[in-house]
Amino acid sequence: MLKIDSHTHILPRKLPNWSEKFGYGDFIYLQHHKKGYAKMMRGNQFFREIKENAWNPEVRIKEYEKFNTQVQVVCTIPVMFSYWAKSFDCLQISKFLNDHIADLIEKYPKNYLGLATIPMQDSELAIQELERAKSLGLHGIQIGSNINELNLNEERFFPVFQACEKLGMAILVHPWNMMGQNHMQRYWLPWLVGMPAETSRAICSMIFGGVFERLPKLRVNFAHAGGSFLATIGRIKQGFDCRPDLVAIDNPVDPKKYLGKFWVDSITHDALMLEYVLKLQGSKRITLGSDYPFPLGDLQIGKFIEEMDLDDGVKEDIFHNASLEWLNIPKERFN
Repeated sequence: MLKIDSHTHILPRKLPNWSEKFGYGDFIYLQHHKKGYAKMMRGNQFFREIKENAWNPEVRIKEYEKFNTQVQVVCTIPVMFSYWAKSFDCLQISKFLNDHIADLIEKYPKNYLGLATIPMQDSELAIQELERAKSLGLHGIQIGSNINELNLNEERFFPVFQACEKLGMAILVHPWNMMGQNHMQRYWLPWLVGMPAETSRAICSMIFGGVFERLPKLRVNFAHAGGSFLATIGRIKQGFDCRPDLVAIDNPVDPKKYLGKFWVDSITHDALMLEYVLKLQGSKRITLGSDYPFPLGDLQIGKFIEEMDLDDGVKEDIFHNASLEWLNIPKERFN
């Protein structure tokens, strides 16, 4: 069965030292300190160590073969978004990263599909790069759950979403810049608590801000099974019902009516939770995802799904049908 991993991250092997080039900021660059490994440096501060599978396409393909997975949807690591930078500098970084991904999918068309990054802090430049990304053969964009702490319902971002709908470009919303992270540095809480909350923040913002209502053909996928949104939809619905004066001020439509209108990936790490997500979303709105190559992801690429007692049609939806529809790609491309 064809398996498409809808959520993976990649970097070029070499990154310019943008801090030196632009003369400010703690931009990410790589120090290749030993064979097969590199340090991601944020300015002069160590951010994390990554392995060769974060940049080497051949290594990635071999690792995926172990789990019978043929196709990876690749996008940059969220720390590379650089929304905080000057707009034209962020555009330059976006172009560099998008050109790398476009080159990758041109060389390995049966193994890779690409999502671009764009300078969301400047809608005009963002749309400019969105259009260029489509011309390069990329199928969508990855954006953050907030843009410099602004929620995705802000009117300044609507033209970008409008352009995505018009161009047929898919969107992956990934949590980043986690709310409250400065107050919960212990126990890795920004990743364990902040990330799920960030994704729910993004979904609620787009629902209550009327983005899905105004753009019904917009194809959006939310990382990590929608974060905490689906697990707390009852509370969200109750808030909508009991305090419409606070919640339903921009969109009067019941938030539950949007279930199945967007996609989420399968990264629950838990079969029981995936069964719950299936009941709410349906199998055609759940894409196989791994967050590869990072350890908090599902690095067995859906092995727990294969072991679940699910109909073959449900597994087929998760493993490829949902991703093909989200990205608007025919299955024949991979024959």
